[in-house]
Amino acid sequence: MRNRGCIYARDVLTAHTGKDSDALIYMNFMKSHCCYDAIPTSSKLVIFDTTLQVKKAFFALVANGVRAAPLWDNKLKCFVGMLTITDFINILHRYYKSPLVSIYELEEHKIETWREIYLEYATNRLISITPDASLFDAIYSLLKNKIHRLPIIDPASGNVLHILTHKRILKFLHIFGSMIPKPWFLQKQIGELAIGTFKQIATVQESATVYDALTIFVERRVSALPVVNEQGKVVALYSRFDVINLAAQKNYNNLNMTMREAITSRACWVEGVLKCYPHETLETIINRIAKAEVHRLVLVDNEDVVRGIVSLSDLLQALVLTPAGIDALYS
Repeated sequence: MRNRGCIYARDVLTAHTGKDSDALIYMNFMKSHCCYDAIPTSSKLVIFDTTLQVKKAFFALVANGVRAAPLWDNKLKCFVGMLTITDFINILHRYYKSPLVSIYELEEHKIETWREIYLEYATNRLISITPDASLFDAIYSLLKNKIHRLPIIDPASGNVLHILTHKRILKFLHIFGSMIPKPWFLQKQIGELAIGTFKQIATVQESATVYDALTIFVERRVSALPVVNEQGKVVALYSRFDVINLAAQKNYNNLNMTMREAITSRACWVEGVLKCYPHETLETIINRIAKAEVHRLVLVDNEDVVRGIVSLSDLLQALVLTPAGIDALYS
């Protein structure tokens, strides 16, 4: 269980007499729309056979600009799981020795070999959802299972139609949310609503190594790390997606480089440090995340010292599940 350090937003959202119905607006919106509604007109879907080499699979993720792919087992004739950036991080963290020693398991293993090893100490069953299931059910599944990607599978054909994410759901709400009443609590300050993580925030020093960052990813199960300097001020954000770019740059054999070096050498555009402040309203926060298409904002004070993280998971829990009396994220 992660200590989120959160006060439940439900008490704040329903504290005003006569305004309880406002707290249910987003919950009802998600219950009234199905997963099929959120599938974009056009999107990219990459599928890997489990006999593919792990290294080639990760290169393919980078080349196609995707962060995860369903895995097809030709022997079983069905989808058996997902290959994600988390797998790449776990492989690097588990088998890395030094810059002088190649990671044999990454260079030679097939996906099915890695899955056999990984399944010895973790459950990696395929969690999916049907097109006619509600977006409310999808949000619950994403948060309850602590996953970031949920395949929508057609029960008739067995085909994967789309990979649903927190980001896509929030974008769907942002696009069509104008058709529903605007709840009063959107004007409340994020600090007052206490939506996010405010205690035991996972950060990494810019003088630390990339391997140190991987260790934090594995042990704390977070999706991004604010990179801080000696004064505790945030200078960058290092996410799981940055790790997959080590494959693109062929730098995965040099995990001894400092975070400062890793950030400087990033070859592609990255999210950057998108920040928010305790005095800003919930509406401002939602609009900033949706517009920038990022997964989280770093909550800072006036000195740019990290005070918290506000993620898509936090927002969906507070806006959709908490009003329903469901605690999927914090349980």
